[in-house]
Amino acid sequence: MNKSKYINFIFFLFLFSACSLTKGLKENEILVYQVKIEGIHRSDKDAISNLIKQQPNTRIPLLNTSIGVSLYRFGEWTFDSTVHIARKEKLEKDRDLLLTKQDEEGELTRKEIRRYNKITNRLTATEKKLEFGNFFMRTGNPRVLLDSVKTEDSKRQINFYLANNGFFDANVTSQMRFDKQKVLINYVIEENEPYFIDSAYTRSDDSNIYKIFDWYKKNTEIRVGSRYEQAQLSKERQRVEDFLKENGYYTFSKSYIEYNVFKDTVEHKVVVEQIIRKPSRSDFHKVYTLDSVYFSIDAPNDESFYGDAVNSQFKDINFSIYRDRYSEKIISSRIFLSKDNLYRKTDVLETQRQLANLDLFRFVNISFDTLGTVLRPRIFTQPNQKYLITNQLGASITEQVPGPFFSHSLRNRNLFRGAEIFEFNFRAGLEGVVSATGEGGVFRSRELNTSASIIFPQFLIPMRKYALESLGRYNPRTRTLIGYNFVDRPEYNREALNGVLAYNWNTRNLRQQFAVNLLDANFIRSNLSNDFREVLEGLQNQGNNLINSFLPSYVSSISGQLIVNFNQYGLFQKNRASLLRIFVESGGTTLNFVNPSFIENRSLAYFQFLKFQADLRRYIPISTKQTFAYRLNLGMARPYGISNGILPYEKYFFAGGSTGIRAWQPRRLGPGSYTPPVNEDGSFDYRFEQPGDILFEGMFELRRKIYGYFDGAFFIDVGNSWTFQDDPTRPGANFAFNRFYKELAVGTGLGLRMDFDFLVLRLDMGVKALDPARPEGERLIIGNFFNGFLGEKGQTVFNIGIGYPF
Repeated sequence: MNKSKYINFIFFLFLFSACSLTKGLKENEILVYQVKIEGIHRSDKDAISNLIKQQPNTRIPLLNTSIGVSLYRFGEWTFDSTVHIARKEKLEKDRDLLLTKQDEEGELTRKEIRRYNKITNRLTATEKKLEFGNFFMRTGNPRVLLDSVKTEDSKRQINFYLANNGFFDANVTSQMRFDKQKVLINYVIEENEPYFIDSAYTRSDDSNIYKIFDWYKKNTEIRVGSRYEQAQLSKERQRVEDFLKENGYYTFSKSYIEYNVFKDTVEHKVVVEQIIRKPSRSDFHKVYTLDSVYFSIDAPNDESFYGDAVNSQFKDINFSIYRDRYSEKIISSRIFLSKDNLYRKTDVLETQRQLANLDLFRFVNISFDTLGTVLRPRIFTQPNQKYLITNQLGASITEQVPGPFFSHSLRNRNLFRGAEIFEFNFRAGLEGVVSATGEGGVFRSRELNTSASIIFPQFLIPMRKYALESLGRYNPRTRTLIGYNFVDRPEYNREALNGVLAYNWNTRNLRQQFAVNLLDANFIRSNLSNDFREVLEGLQNQGNNLINSFLPSYVSSISGQLIVNFNQYGLFQKNRASLLRIFVESGGTTLNFVNPSFIENRSLAYFQFLKFQADLRRYIPISTKQTFAYRLNLGMARPYGISNGILPYEKYFFAGGSTGIRAWQPRRLGPGSYTPPVNEDGSFDYRFEQPGDILFEGMFELRRKIYGYFDGAFFIDVGNSWTFQDDPTRPGANFAFNRFYKELAVGTGLGLRMDFDFLVLRLDMGVKALDPARPEGERLIIGNFFNGFLGEKGQTVFNIGIGYPF
C-alpha cells in the first residue's frame, strides 16, 4: 500500500488549515467574522442567538482559520461537477430505456429488474453529490459570507421573539464594522419595559364547556402577574384541548380556541381573552361515549401462519385472533376502553402503550367508528416476529483496557400463548485488568455469562380476582431466571449459578419504576492462584478474614429497588432532569428461620447482611453549549449473624475507576486513610483491590461542546470508601465521624468525548489533588502535577470509557 499519498494528504490539509479564512475571497465577498448581541438584560440570550441566520465559522483559537472550512475547500478543490452531471445523464438514459421496454413488453426480466434497481440507487447517490458535494464538502462547512437579506431577516425574527415574550416596544438595529474583507456584526437590542398579564378570562358560546371550565380554570397556564409570553398561550391551548378530550369531547381540537390580547400602553399590562368557538354546523360540541371494543390480530406476512381467524368475546371485547394464539385475558387487562364510558384521550394512549409493552405486536392502531355520539373502538394489530435472534461483536471496558466481546440473544414471544417472553442470553469477552498479585502491567480477564429467563406479563402471586385488570396500567412483570457466570482473572477464577424471581412495575406517568427480587440465590465457587491465596492467608493471620469471601458459598437475598426519573433524565434535553435510585437488600434473611445445625452441617459458607445504596444524578443546562451535571452516590453494607463480619466479595463497595473517582485506578482508592505499600521508587503500590463497607462519591462535571462531534469536560470527583470495623491489615480503614471528612479523596481533570448520538466514546484524564493515603498536612498534592510531565508517578490516570460516566 502506498502510504505516501495519505501523508501528503494530511500535510496538504494542514497547509489548508493554516490558510486565512479570507484567502481566495472575491472582491465583492465579505466574511462574517464575528457576531455580537448587546442590550439583553431580561431576555434569553441563547434563544435570541439561535435566531441569527448567519453565525461565523468555528475558528481555531488565536488563528484566522477553521478546520471545517479547510475540509470544505479541499472538497471543492477535488470536486468536479461536470463528471457527476455526465454520469447523471447516462444513468437517466439507461433508466429510461428500461422503462420504455417495460411499457412495450409489459414486464422486465429479473436481471433487468436488478439492473433497474442498481441504476436507481446510483442515480440517487449522484444527485445527492450534485446537491451536497463530496464527503469533504458534506463534512466541512462553507465560509459564511455577508448577506444583507439574512441580516434583516435576523432582526425581524428577534423582534418577533421579543414581542412574543412581552417586549412589545422593543427595537432591534444592526451595526457593521468592516475590516478589509471581514465584517463584525453587532445586533443592538432595546428591550424597553415588558408587559405583564393583568387578568385573563374565558368566553364561550357553548354553555356546557363554560360550566366545566368554571372549576378547572385554577389550573390555567396563563399566570396573572407574570410577564406576557406567547408560550403560555400555546400551553394553555394544548391544556384546554387535552382537558376536553378527557371529558368526552372526541372531535374537539385547539383550532376552536382563539386569543385576544388587549394592551395598556400606559401601565404596560395586558388582558388575555380566551375564546372557545362552537362548531360551524352545531350549537354545541358533542360529548361521546364508547361502545364495545373490537380487537383484531391480523395474519402476519409469514407462510407458517394458516387458517381462518378465531372470533370470541371476553368482557365486552370482541376478539378476532388469527389462529387463536393469544390470551384474551391478558390482552383485555391492557385495554382501558370500556363500554358506556366517556371517551378519554389518556385511555386511548395508555391502551396503545400497554399493548406495545407486551412486545407481541408489530404495531397497535386504534380507530373509532362514529354513530351519532357513540364511538366504537377498533384496535388493529399484527403479530410481531415469533423468534428474534441478535448477535453482537464489540468492545467493552470496566477497568483498564478495552477488550472484545461476543453476545448472542434469542427471544421467543408468546411462549405459552399467554404473552410470555422467553429470553436466552450468552456473552463471552476479554478485558485488560490490573492483577492483585502481578508486578504491574495489564493482564487478561475472561468472562462468560449465560442465562435463560421467562417474563410473565402479570404478577405470579395469589391476588384478588380482578387484580390483573386493575394492575394492567402499571405494566406488571414477573421474571424467572436461571443463569451461570464465570470469571477468570489473574488472581482467581470464580463461577456462580444463580436463580432469580423478580417483580417489576412502573407508575402510569412512567416517573417511578419498581423492582422487587423475592429470591436471588447464588451458588458460588472460587479457585485461587497460589500467589493470591498466600496474600489472603497472610491477611487472615493478621486478623482480616477476606479469604472467607472466596470459600464455596451460598448467597441468597431479598432486594427492592426504586428509580425515580424526573423529566426524562438520560435524553440530554434542554430542560433540567434528574434521576434517583434507591436500592435495599437483605442477604441470608431466610437463614433466620433455619435451625443453626442445618447450616453448620453443610460445606458451603453462608452470609447474612444488609445493604443500602442511594444514587442521585442531576443534569442542569447552562446554555445551548454548556451543561453542569453531578452525581451523589452513597452506599452501606453491614454483615451480621453467621457472616463473622464478612460479606460476599460481590457485595463490597469499591472506589475509583472510570465511573467513580477517576484519578484513582478501578477499585484501588481507600479505604479511609489506609496507606498502600510503597514501591522502591517511592510510589504507592496499587496492585490490590480495596473492598469497603461504606462508599461515598460526589462527581461534578462541566460539559461543553467543542466542535462537531467533539465535547469537552472539566470534572472534580470527591469520595472514598470505609469499613465499619477496624481492619488490622489496613490501619485507618474504619469510618469515624471525627475524621471521615479529612479522608475524602479529591481528583480533578479534563475529558474529551466523541458524541455520535448512538455511541459516546470517552477519554478522561484524572489527576489526584487530595490524597487521603498520605499523612495529614501532606495530602494536598495537586501542585506536584506541575513539577514534571503529568506529575509524579501514579498521580495521573487515563480512563477510556463508552458512554457518559453518569
